[in-house]
Amino acid sequence: MSVIYILLSISIIVAIVFFIAFITAVRQGQFDDSYTPSVRMLFEDELVKEQPKPSVKIKKTN
Repeated sequence: MSVIYILLSISIIVAIVFFIAFITAVRQGQFDDSYTPSVRMLFEDELVKEQPKPSVKIKKTN
């Protein structure tokens, strides 16, 4: 039974270490996206669907 407590405490310590490493990486800007803004202008914002051309109706005069 004491092995469970040891493994549980070790796993909590490892989780805390990974969480601290994640927080420091976020604060240092490791996850900032510096590539996408420079390429964003090359792509269209929305796909433009082709509008059907309006049919021309000729009015008949009598």
